[in-house]
Amino acid sequence: MGVTQMVVLGIALALVAWAVVAYNRLVRQRNEISNAFAQIDVQLKRRHDLIPNLVNTVKGAMDFERSTLEAVIAARNKAVGATGVAQVAKAEGELSQALGRFFALSENYPQLKATENVKQLQEELTSTENKIGFARQLYNDVATEFNTKQMQFPTNLVAGLAKAEPAELWEIEDAGERAVPQVDLSTQRPGQ
Repeated sequence: MGVTQMVVLGIALALVAWAVVAYNRLVRQRNEISNAFAQIDVQLKRRHDLIPNLVNTVKGAMDFERSTLEAVIAARNKAVGATGVAQVAKAEGELSQALGRFFALSENYPQLKATENVKQLQEELTSTENKIGFARQLYNDVATEFNTKQMQFPTNLVAGLAKAEPAELWEIEDAGERAVPQVDLSTQRPGQ
């Protein structure tokens, strides 16, 4: 075997080794995306489990606010049945809005705010919401890295072999969630 043949063989082996590494990296990143979505799912399950307890706890005190309670349960049920990143993100956004209305209404009930069970459930939901936020951020970071890697040359040459398709990002679709809250720290009351 001549020097030229050895050089060609060395280059061919290097290309095959690179292709194997690139393929394995894409497969690993696709699995990281699945894991990141599963972490969101774990937190969403916790959220979905807490909501019926909260609703049942306040049902008696907020009996005439039944439509709000029903809206929360309906949004929860829709979120539980959602599949895929876009559908889950949309359903969870609707659930967040329903919970926001629920918490705003519950502020009007001092006896409810003083109940230890309600306080504890609200704190657990708040903690879970924070965990969901962090899990969404991780998912989007991993998905973006995967999407970028599979589009970069020369990895894009191997992306088809790895069956790599762009991962959906978790995006806010609801304008209400995008809205910036208005904060007024003035000492004047409205209408003065």
